[in-house]
Amino acid sequence: MRKSSYAVAAALTLLLIGALTLAPGCKKKPVPVVVTPPPPPPPPPPPPPAPTINLSADPSTITAGQSSTLQWSSTNATSVSIEPGIGNVEASGKKEVSPGSSATYTATATGPGGRVSASARITVTEPPPTPPPKPTISDAEFWDSHIKDTFFDFDKYDIREDARQTLNENARALAERSHLRVTIEGHCDERGSEKYNLALGDRRANATKEYLVGQGVSADRMETISYGEERPFASGHDEESWAQNRRAHFVRKP
Repeated sequence: MRKSSYAVAAALTLLLIGALTLAPGCKKKPVPVVVTPPPPPPPPPPPPPAPTINLSADPSTITAGQSSTLQWSSTNATSVSIEPGIGNVEASGKKEVSPGSSATYTATATGPGGRVSASARITVTEPPPTPPPKPTISDAEFWDSHIKDTFFDFDKYDIREDARQTLNENARALAERSHLRVTIEGHCDERGSEKYNLALGDRRANATKEYLVGQGVSADRMETISYGEERPFASGHDEESWAQNRRAHFVRKP
């Protein structure tokens, strides 16, 4: 009797569970899922700054054999080079160059931000042609063409006006060839005694020397001697011949 009561109770329990399971309104509602989006990525870093460079040449035009100065400056560069013929250099600086012909120099700056170049041109001109040298003549030829004798009036030793012009030209010639040394001979015509003419010739030679000293010719370069009437330049016995014999004669010393 007791066993049958247990069986009945178990059956009722099962029926009740089934009824509750199938009863409307007892189904469990789904729980919504909230998805959080990931944070945005950080912005990319800024690009490295681009390098800059400046290059100049001063002067920009030179004559062959002269020099010009290259000057440069750069920023944001890890290396700088200049071509042709220079290579790597500091970020800023200057350098003297002497190109043999016209040339364009290019400076290149390289850095994390890229590469950039600048140029400067140096124009080389040819020097003006050298004038042809003056033809050189020997001292003897120079003497014969530039040094002239001077003349005196009868029984006088003062320097005439025409003789002054000649002596001025002689002084300029002696200044041009300052190594030349001179003997000044005093001469007279045949009139007068031998002793008198020797003294007169001496005065004529010394008057000539003193005039040249006044024109800047060193006295150490000149010596005087008198021959009086002993060595005539003209052999006649007339006024024309006598005028040729009254002179100061210039002799180049060896």
